Amino acid sequence: MNILVINAGSSSLKYQLMDPETGVVSAKGLCERIYIDGRLTHRVGDRKVVKDIPMPSHSEAIAAVLAILVDPVDGVIKSTDEIDAVGHRVLHGGMKFSDSCIIDDKCIKAIEDCIPLGPLHNPANLMGIRACPAVMPNTPQVAVFDTAFHMTMPPKAYRYAIPTEYFENDDIRRYGFHGTSHRFITKRYFEITGKNPEGTKHLPQVCDPPCHRSHGPSGHQAGELPSGQRLLHVRRGRRQVPGHLHGSVPPGRCAHGHPLRRHRRLRGPVHLQ
Repeated sequence: MNILVINAGSSSLKYQLMDPETGVVSAKGLCERIYIDGRLTHRVGDRKVVKDIPMPSHSEAIAAVLAILVDPVDGVIKSTDEIDAVGHRVLHGGMKFSDSCIIDDKCIKAIEDCIPLGPLHNPANLMGIRACPAVMPNTPQVAVFDTAFHMTMPPKAYRYAIPTEYFENDDIRRYGFHGTSHRFITKRYFEITGKNPEGTKHLPQVCDPPCHRSHGPSGHQAGELPSGQRLLHVRRGRRQVPGHLHGSVPPGRCAHGHPLRRHRRLRGPVHLQ
């Protein structure tokens, strides 16, 4: 089985062609400078190929990826028909998604509705999603959400100490990110230790809260695991400061005249964050 995994950014697109049953990655690469001029870096094993290819949009980037995957010299498959499905990393699913899902019109509309929660990433993710049917109209697509893994958090973990109207009207709450990474970390922890997560209320005290380290770091503390597979208590931006944020409440929520910024009881604390 071959799965094409795509992570579309605002002007870039990362990809891997892999077999999910074995975990073997047959090819991977990066399209960058989309909308500017376009460059494709393609890797097969230790071999690297770099090509300058015009990419006026993500559609051309997707086409370039598929072309090199089936290339007689640099490719690893004979036809795009050998690609069984496409998986898209999507940053924000809001409160609409608690798991991955098959992409259809309803799913696309829901991702669009979450753009205010992920204004930098969701539009780019949608570009990648919309570009694939143009070149692979019969290949199923799946959306995998960064936020889905944390959706079993109880209100005591995800609610901010702000007026209820901002949660009810603007969906301002703690969501948790890097869910795919935290899912893997937690799964591997239980595999390595041999512990059964069922009925486990907390990770053992000898285990520090797992962390995802990157330009935008995050950490979590597992707790109250009814299924043994969900994370409930998330702490982001308290001690781990991401490269582009400055506190627990996203700064975008305090800009452009949002009422949260003007609330008389929050004006000082929000400004200081």
